[in-house]
Amino acid sequence: MQITSAKYETSAPSVSKCPQSDKPEFAFIGRSNVGKSSLINMLTGNQKLAMTSATPGKTVLINHFLINAEWYLVDLPGYGYAKRSKKQQLQLAQMIKGYILNREQMLNLFLLIDGNITPQKIDLDFIQWLGENAVPFTLVFTKADKSRKGSFGKSVKTFLDGLTEQWEELPPHLIVSSAKRIGRQEMLDHIEHIINTVKNE
Repeated sequence: MQITSAKYETSAPSVSKCPQSDKPEFAFIGRSNVGKSSLINMLTGNQKLAMTSATPGKTVLINHFLINAEWYLVDLPGYGYAKRSKKQQLQLAQMIKGYILNREQMLNLFLLIDGNITPQKIDLDFIQWLGENAVPFTLVFTKADKSRKGSFGKSVKTFLDGLTEQWEELPPHLIVSSAKRIGRQEMLDHIEHIINTVKNE
C-alpha cells in the first residue's frame, strides 16, 4: 500500500459522534508520550497531520483521518497520564472502551509500546482486557532508534516472552521508528492485508 492522500476529518467526544461511514478503520492507542502522533505523521508522510507535543496527554478526543479516501486512521487518546484527575481519567477510559467495543468499522487496533523500557503493568493489563474482549490488535514497538545496539531487541523479546505465559498464540507485532522511518512499509502492508482479508471473507 502507498498513501497518496491523508486529511483530518473530525474529532468526536464519543463513539456515537464518530463519522457515519462504512469505511474500514484502524485505530492507534498507547500510553501517553509513546510517540503516537509522530508515528501517524511518519506513516502518512504528513508531519503536520497529527499534533505532536512535548507535553503528553494532549489527545482527548477520537480523531479521524481519511486515508486515500478509502479508510480511516483513528487517533485515540493515550492512557495512563498521571496528571489528569481521576474524573478525567475515567471519562477518557469510557470514551476509549466505548469506541473499541462498539465501533464495528474498526478492523484492527494498533497498540503502541515503548520498546526501550521494561514491560509496564498498565500496558499488560490493557492487552489482557483486549484479549478478554476478543479485540483484534497488533503490538507496535516504538522508538527503535533510541536504544543501544541490541538492547531494543532484548526488551521486545522480554515483553513477548512474558505474554507467552498467558497467551497460547501471540498477537502480531511490528517494530517502528518514526525518526528513522523504520517499519513504515511493513505497517502499510499489514493494513492492506487486513483490508483485503476482510473483503474476501
